Amino acid sequence: MKKSIRVIALLMTLMLTVAFVLSGCQGQSQPAASELAQTNVEDVQETTDVPSQFKVGIIQFMPHSSLDNCCQGIKNALDDAKIDYDVQIGSTASAVDDCQNYAARMASSGEYDVIIAIATPSAAAAYSAVRNASADIPVVFCAVSDPVAAKLVESLEKPGNNCTGTSDSFDIVSQIEIIKAVQPELTKLGVFYTTTEPNSLSQLKVLKEECEKNGIEVIEQGINDATELPAAAATLIPQVEAVTNLTDNNVVDNMATVLEQAKAANIPVYGSEIEQVKKGCLAAASIDYVALGEQTGKMAIEVLGGKLASEMPVSVVSDSTPVFNTDVAAELGLEIPEAYAGAETVTTAAE
Repeated sequence: MKKSIRVIALLMTLMLTVAFVLSGCQGQSQPAASELAQTNVEDVQETTDVPSQFKVGIIQFMPHSSLDNCCQGIKNALDDAKIDYDVQIGSTASAVDDCQNYAARMASSGEYDVIIAIATPSAAAAYSAVRNASADIPVVFCAVSDPVAAKLVESLEKPGNNCTGTSDSFDIVSQIEIIKAVQPELTKLGVFYTTTEPNSLSQLKVLKEECEKNGIEVIEQGINDATELPAAAATLIPQVEAVTNLTDNNVVDNMATVLEQAKAANIPVYGSEIEQVKKGCLAAASIDYVALGEQTGKMAIEVLGGKLASEMPVSVVSDSTPVFNTDVAAELGLEIPEAYAGAETVTTAAE
């Protein structure tokens, strides 16, 4: 009997508690829909601050200033998105072999969701390694001047392959305009290029076409690798009134060799971007390679978010900014043309 009384009392207590809670809820105003929406937005914003579980492999062809800037831009974008990454850089002496080894390891490890490859040789290595490993890993390239010629994509608009990225289209037209403004009487222009770099071959073709329009003869000197550059410079420089660079990795990485011999001959060297001008080139129509890297990183993030690399158009960056080295101009007895009075200037001493 006592047991029954205790059960009945417990039930009555529970019923009173429920009634009290319900009456309290009815007395409170319900949150508006806008308040609910605001709460959800805040929840989403907080969620985006949580580090991603994705991992990106970055392969840089070799350590020189242009590619270093590309890599920094990529890291900026990935850091902002809190995406983990691993960077591998090929050595100057064995860049091609190094990048092939890095790419093969990344493609077969199962650790990486995307591979970002900086410069044409590393992009080719990454794309080949992924295909050989039958891995479903998108490749996003950076600073590949002619990805079609490099057979990374079927077209710039529709890559077709599991590969896309950014192209640094060197502004050769603006480069020639700068050279003509500084040296209006110039008739012979020298250029070095690596015979196995598809982007160098493409740029050389455009350079020759543009120079022909301006009455300039291009004296070209091909090299197979960087070890041939000193002899190539000794052969070419006595024949020309100036040298211009392409975005050729072997030449850019060994710029000191060209600058030394050009300085002895008292002729200017025109760079293909601002870092070369800081190191001693006279001027350049320069692309912002940090910005190019950031654009590449953002494209990789879109791929991680579900976009298909095969359907994402290649982003071509060709806008350039003129930049002059005032120390070099003074050494050569040349003046910055009036048309470029507002151009960016740097000094070798600052570098």
